[in-house]
Amino acid sequence: MNAKSKTLVFGASLKPERISHMVIGRLVRNGENVVAYGLKSGQIDGVPIDTELRPYDDIHTVTLYINPARQKAYYDYIISLKPERVIFNPGTENPEFYDILKEKAIEFEVACTLVLLSTNQY
Repeated sequence: MNAKSKTLVFGASLKPERISHMVIGRLVRNGENVVAYGLKSGQIDGVPIDTELRPYDDIHTVTLYINPARQKAYYDYIISLKPERVIFNPGTENPEFYDILKEKAIEFEVACTLVLLSTNQY
């Protein structure tokens, strides 16, 4: 496994019916190293939800769960983490951010993290 193997779930929700919540559980069960950022602090499957932007190290993947209008405020932060890739889940598609990521040589994909995990493509 890559030395950079941590996933940041960006836009994590404490509501069990939310996909971001399910993804954290699935990542944990898959043995992935997970950190999470959301608006409300709490824990999901032992993963604390940070409500402050932290300078995480070794982020491989940022999986987004915030809409494109809200993403703009976080472009610089996400880029500063130097992830290998950013996953745009359904409803988070953002061509403006794709272009910025391309300029910074950061890979991105438009996909559903839950589907990637369930089909062993994560």
